[in-house]
Amino acid sequence: MGILELLLVALSLSMDAFAVAVCKGLGMGKINYKRGLLIALFFGFFQAFMPFIGYVLGVQFEQYIVSFDHWIAFVLLGFIGAKMMFEAFEKEKDGCCDKFSIGELFILAIATSIDALAVGITFALIAPSVGIGLSVLLIGVITFALSLVGVIIGNKFGAKYKKWAELSGGAVLCLMGLKILLEHLEIISF
Repeated sequence: MGILELLLVALSLSMDAFAVAVCKGLGMGKINYKRGLLIALFFGFFQAFMPFIGYVLGVQFEQYIVSFDHWIAFVLLGFIGAKMMFEAFEKEKDGCCDKFSIGELFILAIATSIDALAVGITFALIAPSVGIGLSVLLIGVITFALSLVGVIIGNKFGAKYKKWAELSGGAVLCLMGLKILLEHLEIISF
């Protein structure tokens, strides 16, 4: 996995956090940049930390799954991507965005980064060419930036970008999983 693919994965993974950040921005009467930075820090940190945990777990079990690792990557990325696209069409619950607490933010950060844990396992199987350190740093920085932008957009423009973010992020993850599978089956090569 090269840097361009890693950028696409990082952007895709950040779409859940972006969508929730839009929602949190929507719930603010007047933009609160301190709160927006805190939201972005939580989402960026967890989005970077979870792939690292997944990577460590994946490396521990790599020898047992190396013969079918491409299928695991395909299923994990496809499932996460499809889930994101499906969630884009789910109806919002009333009042989900207008509250703010550190406990709730912690839960939201973990919930939006669970898919990054699975991607970390995939990283252990396909070894990003830029290394795991740069990979998790890039994922964290992109998620931080997009989450901060999401709070601002949500506050200024409302929730009209939330569905688009989840749909596009999910589609990219599905396509990345398909690409990994097709490369390992030697149907395509990049």
